[in-house]
Amino acid sequence: MSETARGSVALVRRRAILCVLGSSGSFAVAAALVKTVAAEVPVIELVLFRSAIALLFVVPLIVQGGGWTVFRTRQPFGHLVRGLAGLAGMFTTFYGLAHLPIAAVTALGFAMPLFLAVLSIPLLGERLTAGRAISVGAGLVGVLLVIRPWQGSKGLPLFESAVVVGGVVGWALAMVSIRRMGRSGESNLTIVALFSLLCTLVSSLAAVPGWTSPRLELWPALLGIGVLSGAAQLLMTEGYRSGEASMLAPFEYSAILYTLALGFVVWGERPGVWDGIGIGVLVAAGLLTWWREARR
Repeated sequence: MSETARGSVALVRRRAILCVLGSSGSFAVAAALVKTVAAEVPVIELVLFRSAIALLFVVPLIVQGGGWTVFRTRQPFGHLVRGLAGLAGMFTTFYGLAHLPIAAVTALGFAMPLFLAVLSIPLLGERLTAGRAISVGAGLVGVLLVIRPWQGSKGLPLFESAVVVGGVVGWALAMVSIRRMGRSGESNLTIVALFSLLCTLVSSLAAVPGWTSPRLELWPALLGIGVLSGAAQLLMTEGYRSGEASMLAPFEYSAILYTLALGFVVWGERPGVWDGIGIGVLVAAGLLTWWREARR
């Protein structure tokens, strides 16, 4: 490969990495905005704002991809599972942000690749290898270290933590559904478009009966949640479109640095020793999972 070609590849990789870092940062700020307004705005309304505004980011892609033909699918059940599981994951994440430290919610979210590895065995027919068992076991230890149920009131609240972990399982199930649809030839744009549309429709139907009109001062934050989430989704897509997944995946863990900083500056959240150990174990287990999958 010539020097010019090497320089071009390096430039593309740097750009892809910056996209993933920017995406993680945008998601972290959106999470901070959710935590800021969650005391006054019902969680389902936050999901609606996030979904409806983020859907606007998908509209140009739908237009470029063929308009309404994008919504044609031979996998309606797969989209339904992916949509409901992803919606549950989003709802429980927002619920967790309303009740738990922002860094803890982010750290628990890092368990998603581990649950994905477990669910892939019965649902995708993948094998339970020694490496997969070790990484999953380490990840579960990390989850316990973050929650610390043996410390009672000094650990994280058990119910709220269980809700978040249940949502992480939902995200993993959504990823399994995406894999299955991808194997059957479903396009990425159809998967993204139908998910965005389903989330907007379901959350609007659920939010309208008990609608609470947000104060005028909260609207910038509500709009910011949707705009930042949509921008983060586009940045992540662009990063993975141009860069290798095995190279980019570790940079997603920059989210913990962003949320630790935001938690400390905005809410004065100071992770303890056990928090640091648990987060470290979760990150290590997640990176081990990504590394093993990349080698495969």
